[in-house]
Amino acid sequence: MGHAIVPPHSSGILVKGLVAFIPFLTAGDPDLSTTSEALKVLDSCGSDLIELGMPYSDPLADGPVIQAAATRALAKGNNFDAVISMLKEVVPQLSCPIALFTYYNPILKRGVEEFMSMIENVGVHGLVVPDVPLEETEILRNEAVKHNVDLVLLTTPTTPTKRMKAIVEASEGYVYLVSSVGVTGARSSVSSHVQSLLQDIKEATTKPVAVGFGISTPEHVKQVAGWGADGVIVGSAIVRLLGEAKSPEEGLKELETFTRSLKAAIP
Repeated sequence: MGHAIVPPHSSGILVKGLVAFIPFLTAGDPDLSTTSEALKVLDSCGSDLIELGMPYSDPLADGPVIQAAATRALAKGNNFDAVISMLKEVVPQLSCPIALFTYYNPILKRGVEEFMSMIENVGVHGLVVPDVPLEETEILRNEAVKHNVDLVLLTTPTTPTKRMKAIVEASEGYVYLVSSVGVTGARSSVSSHVQSLLQDIKEATTKPVAVGFGISTPEHVKQVAGWGADGVIVGSAIVRLLGEAKSPEEGLKELETFTRSLKAAIP
């Protein structure tokens, strides 16, 4: 099973035709050394891309599980600089690319150019900013392109068609389809509405489309892959597992078992 990956900007960080498994982790929960080990576990279990969430104090798109993880991470002083130095150490040991999932405010605080330059220097290939409106992405995108970073944009079930087409057009690497209205979090089932949304997006673009929010079991993964998604993103279920583990070591063991079961569900 090869990685569904090519270098950034040859045709983005995901390859169409292979369904990519994309796990999401919150950086610094329970601590950064566990995050570093977890990245290695996810990589060795065949992840095609890993989304790493920067802990943020006001994560509007995130549900209770990821919010709690971010709060715990911030309480331990895991700020942007700490995450960057952890990535500097671990990224050279990984064979799959990393996309950073961060809210807009920390980018603005740092300065867009400096932010992009820092993430490029530690080998980050993708950037997902859930709260930046399309109208404000141009500055981000221009800097991202200069620094070989794919700026991935999100579209949701309530995005009007015309706007969806503009988002898809502007997105780099892949298009992030949010599977449900509301915040992130594990749900008991994935809305079948996703299937028709996927078709609509695929009619509008040749870019790969990854589906996230609410995907938490091997059954969900199999279902969404069967609907034609190019990537399947699993977040809260992984974050919860690491957050609730009796110890970091226990969490990493459980993470390996869970990741293998998710990866195996991809046809």
